[in-house]
Amino acid sequence: MKKILVVDDEISIVTLLKYNLEQAGYEVATAVDGQTALEMARSNGFDFILLDLMLPQMDGLEVTKHLRQEKIKTPIMILTAKGEEYDKVIGLELGADDYMTKPFSPREVIARIKAIARRTENATDKDGKASDRIAEERTEYFEFPDFSVDLVNYTVTKDGQKIKLTPKEFELLTYFIRRQHRVLSRDKLLNGVWGFDYVGQTRMVDMHVSHLREKIEKDPKKPHYIETVRGFGYRFEGEANQNN
Repeated sequence: MKKILVVDDEISIVTLLKYNLEQAGYEVATAVDGQTALEMARSNGFDFILLDLMLPQMDGLEVTKHLRQEKIKTPIMILTAKGEEYDKVIGLELGADDYMTKPFSPREVIARIKAIARRTENATDKDGKASDRIAEERTEYFEFPDFSVDLVNYTVTKDGQKIKLTPKEFELLTYFIRRQHRVLSRDKLLNGVWGFDYVGQTRMVDMHVSHLREKIEKDPKKPHYIETVRGFGYRFEGEANQNN
């Protein structure tokens, strides 16, 4: 049985999520402040964390930051109130995997958890090591004129320096590279990278594309690699030397 940590200082939300998650077959632990959540996440081996941003003692952004700095890779979905766009961006930059805006449907939360779990399980085996099938698919190195991407070691290098990408930014870049010269709609990117088809969240795609451009393009305002195809979506251009 998969274990989920639910963290929110609103007892009604904790109760709602705990009930619905347990009905869906999950084992649920709860916390109502950030410090307790951090300590529990460090020691209990959860499969997933639902994390509110506005928490006493330590906010959700700090919890996320500490966990990722300590190499704890448990998938995190941050819970935000409407209008907290800046906090969503920071949360994703720090390594959160997804976000939900309150109010939300417990059914949708569970669907998003399952989608993230599928991606995680496809990428790793039960020992946390890349499976042979995935390893074979990912034994590639792409060298573009301005940067290089190592899909085996999950690194991007520009001007001799490693670029720090969030896990989701790396996934998005990989998705683009494997589909060079193809026009990809925002819905296609959302479904392919985030693993769900959620109407109204295409802004998340634009946000990540913008961050990627800042990191890999010489001039993000005049992108050479990730082009905008007005009315359709995006297209990744650029010839690379590809080594298997």
